[in-house]
Amino acid sequence: QVQLVESGGGLVQAGGSLRLSCAASGRTFSGYAMGWFRQAPGKEREFVAAISRSGGITYYADSVKGRFTISRDNAKNSVYLQMNSLKPEDTAVYYCAAAPLDYAGNNDRLYRYWGQGTQVTVSS
Repeated sequence: QVQLVESGGGLVQAGGSLRLSCAASGRTFSGYAMGWFRQAPGKEREFVAAISRSGGITYYADSVKGRFTISRDNAKNSVYLQMNSLKPEDTAVYYCAAAPLDYAGNNDRLYRYWGQGTQVTVSS
């Protein structure tokens, strides 16, 4: 069992930045690939970014590529999402997720554990 708790969401103006954090507890964090997903009101959940167990592989949705950066610190049992140049369309609840694999990419069915989410609101 892995427990995930997101933090760092909030209200920011367009063009601003936020850094989301996801703290993991339970089983060995380094044994899990991690991902960030988001869900806007009235829309389906969508993939944002993924990172492999070692951090050597990262992958981004086209909509955030060049603006968002995923990273992890296995010593701190945490994964991060640095979000720059935020746009109103980035407004959503952001979830981190853990998959018991080396790498899970954008396939949400591979992720076994999910956090409760943190709200990100970008005003225009």
